[in-house]
Amino acid sequence: MYHNPVLLEECIEGLAIRPEGTYVDVTFGGGGHAREILKRLTSGRLLAFDQDSDAMQNLPQDDRFIFINQNFRYLINFLRLYKAVPVDGIIADLGISSHQIDMADRGFSTRFDAELDLRMDRKSGQSASQVINEYPPEQLKKIFAEYGELSNAYRIAKQIVEARDNEEITTTTRLKEVLLPLAERGRENKFYARVFQALRIEVNGELDVLKEMLLQTLKVLKPGGRLVVMSYHSLEDRLVKNFIKTGNFEGTEIKDFYGNLISPLKPLTRKPIVPDEEEIELNNRARSAKLRIAERKPYEQD
Repeated sequence: MYHNPVLLEECIEGLAIRPEGTYVDVTFGGGGHAREILKRLTSGRLLAFDQDSDAMQNLPQDDRFIFINQNFRYLINFLRLYKAVPVDGIIADLGISSHQIDMADRGFSTRFDAELDLRMDRKSGQSASQVINEYPPEQLKKIFAEYGELSNAYRIAKQIVEARDNEEITTTTRLKEVLLPLAERGRENKFYARVFQALRIEVNGELDVLKEMLLQTLKVLKPGGRLVVMSYHSLEDRLVKNFIKTGNFEGTEIKDFYGNLISPLKPLTRKPIVPDEEEIELNNRARSAKLRIAERKPYEQD
C-alpha cells in the first residue's frame, strides 16, 4: 500500500457499512479505503475504479472485489455491466495520490525534474506539455485564473508564450525557471503548486469529470445509501458542497410550496470534517483535505 489515506476512520464511518452491502470506491489508488471496506463485508462486494494503471499493483486478492481500470466518469455503465445497481455507498478521495506525487517521471510534483505530462491516464488525452506549448495566451490565462486561482494569470500566460517562442517548454524544471520571476519571494513552492494544479485540472478535465460522477451517484445510490467525498482544493469542495446541499453545482436552492429545500441528498456534515494537527504532522497532504458525507433521500423527494 502506498500510504494511509487521509481521514480513513472518518471515511469508513461515513459509509455506515452493511456487511452484505454493495460499495464503490471510485478512486482506488493505493487501496487503503478498499481494504478497510473489505474487512467489514461478509457477503457484500466492492467495486473499485482507477484510471491509473499503476493502481493495479495494489489489488487485493478477494472474490468480493472487482477492479475497473477506468475513469469514474463511466460509473453507471460499469455498475450496470456488473449488475451492481443499486449500491449502498460510494466513496471518492479526489486529487492525486501520494504515490503519483512521489513518482518523479509523472511530472505531478514540483520537486523533480520530469517530463511535463500530468495525465492520470497516460494512454489518453493531451499532456501538460501540449497545453503549455500549444494553447493560445487567452486560454492559458483562463486556466491559471480559474483552476489555479492565480491573480497574475495574465502575466503567467505572457511569460510562457514569450519563452516558448524561443524553445519548447517540455519539463517541470524548465517551466519553473520560466515562471520564477513571477513567484513571490519565499512562497515559490505555493505558487508552483497552484500552477501545476491548474495544468493538472485542465489536462485531466477534473472538474467536468467530477460533475459527471456526482450526477450519476443519484441514479445508483439506493435510498439511505451514503456518499462520502474528500476533496483537496476549494474548486472541488465548492462543487461537492453545492451538490450535496442543493442537487446542483451552482448552489441554487429550489424549494417546494411550503418552503422546504428540494434536494436528492441529505447532508450529514454541516461543515466539512478536517484532519487534526496530529494527522497533518504525519501526512502533509492532509493539510487541505475536506470530507463531506451525505445520504440519498427516498426517490419521491427528488
